[in-house]
Amino acid sequence: MSTISFTAEDRRRIKLAGQVLGGVTGALATVTAVSAGLLLRQAAEARRIIPMAEAPPPRGDGLYGAKFGGPPISMVILGDSTAAGYGVHRPRETPGALLATGVSRRLRRPVRLHRLAVVGSMSSGLPYQVDNALEYRPDVAVIFIGGNDVTHVSDRSGAVRHLGEAVRRLREVGCKVVVGTCPDVGAIQPIKPPLRWLARKWSRDLAAAQTVAVVEAGGRTVSIGGLLGKMFEADPVRMFGSDRFHPSVEGYARAAAVVMPTLMAVLGEDDRTVPPAADGVRNLQEAAQEAVQAPGTEVSAAGRWAVLRRHPWFGEPRTWFGHRSASSATATEAVPSGRSASSAVGWTPEDH
Repeated sequence: MSTISFTAEDRRRIKLAGQVLGGVTGALATVTAVSAGLLLRQAAEARRIIPMAEAPPPRGDGLYGAKFGGPPISMVILGDSTAAGYGVHRPRETPGALLATGVSRRLRRPVRLHRLAVVGSMSSGLPYQVDNALEYRPDVAVIFIGGNDVTHVSDRSGAVRHLGEAVRRLREVGCKVVVGTCPDVGAIQPIKPPLRWLARKWSRDLAAAQTVAVVEAGGRTVSIGGLLGKMFEADPVRMFGSDRFHPSVEGYARAAAVVMPTLMAVLGEDDRTVPPAADGVRNLQEAAQEAVQAPGTEVSAAGRWAVLRRHPWFGEPRTWFGHRSASSATATEAVPSGRSASSAVGWTPEDH
């Protein structure tokens, strides 16, 4: 993600938001002006506090798990600074490296990673990233996108269209796709209410629309917005980096850990059967809305329906959507106390 930037069109949207706030209070003319002015001042303050990106993060490209035999799995990671890992200093700390290492260790196969994500990218930049990705004949792609579309108040329908088309192009060549939907921009500390409330709503609306587009195009989504939002709000010093805007090393590791189970599922490491309709099958629109409200939820297609799954992560037992499975009651995958998030994803010093 990058800094907040508002154009004349953005100001028009913020003024409209002020009109909504004014209507609620019953003093439309006065509160509209006050609300619009307050939102603009908050946007200016956020731009002042949040620094511009100064240097690209380490790439993390390369072969992971070279000690394992067999042809390497080709993995690409696309999107914005969340996908690139802006703010970390070592390649092994980037989300792509964490995911590639986790896949390699679990499948006992080498993984060749290509990080094509661009710091500051919006969804409109995905076509160019996909062009580059296709050159590597990817087996699986991970995409994190949406935060900059919210902070720049970009056209939501256009952003969703670009994402859906990116997934469709990747699926056409047989590439499996996992998308981490829009993060909760309202969790960013320099953004204060009421701008925070609007940012949170915009984030959730975009995440729901992304879910529909991705599943229709043949990919799977993982809702990370609210999940990371609560964690980041509860412990901002630990979860945010020094700029108070991008995640810390721990924050990126937690995002990777949330995506990891779905990534393994699309690669074939998922022996579960489709749950009964009452447990996790919805129409796609309903599934998208529920996923936003239940962060950490995977949404995938099942014929004309969508399936919601709640994967275990950081020691959680395996569950169906909202229900613990019978087999998980005895299976524990707890992360020992004091163990880092990155080790929960899959990295250990000997893998470096």
